[in-house]
Amino acid sequence: MDTDELRAAINLLMTEMEEQPEDLREIHLRLIELLDQLRATGADLPDDLVALERRLTQDIEGVAEDGA
Repeated sequence: MDTDELRAAINLLMTEMEEQPEDLREIHLRLIELLDQLRATGADLPDDLVALERRLTQDIEGVAEDGA
């Protein structure tokens, strides 16, 4: 996927998160995958998406930012 396609997929994922909060674990995994692909392009990630990724990781996986 190119950068524009990745950004569109992330936008769609955010809509899904609002509409289907019961699928939050699956959405979290897809967000990680999409952000990793975007990182691989060398693109700058929006701070709000990085913060969302961290928050979901903490909430869903119980992992603190320091890895504890």
